[in-house]
Amino acid sequence: MENLRQIHNRQKRALFFLLALLVLGWGFTPWPKVFAGLILGILFGLYNFWILVRRMEKFDRTLTEGTRAPSLGSGIRFASGVAAAAIAISLPETFDLIATVIGLMIPYGLMLAERITYHLKHQDSGEKER
Repeated sequence: MENLRQIHNRQKRALFFLLALLVLGWGFTPWPKVFAGLILGILFGLYNFWILVRRMEKFDRTLTEGTRAPSLGSGIRFASGVAAAAIAISLPETFDLIATVIGLMIPYGLMLAERITYHLKHQDSGEKER
């Protein structure tokens, strides 16, 4: 089974490719506000995912050491989501709010899709081990 850092690295590659496509859409389509909102949301979503990975590794370390487990940083991730929405609200001529919120969720949706495909690919090997 892969660790969370490997999953995060694969997600980063996919999201950077998606960001490159969104930059092209921002520059060459008549909807620059929507693409700018998606870009802003994905950047903050990637930051949230990075915080989650970092906190989960710290959580895992403290559990193996037997010390008190820290929080998983939900407040920080929530605050960064609010910051992305605040930027989109304060600059409505540049960013679309709905696209920003959708962009915040894209990394998590991509992670869910990746995990589903991983389990579907490795379904047969798991049945043989039992």
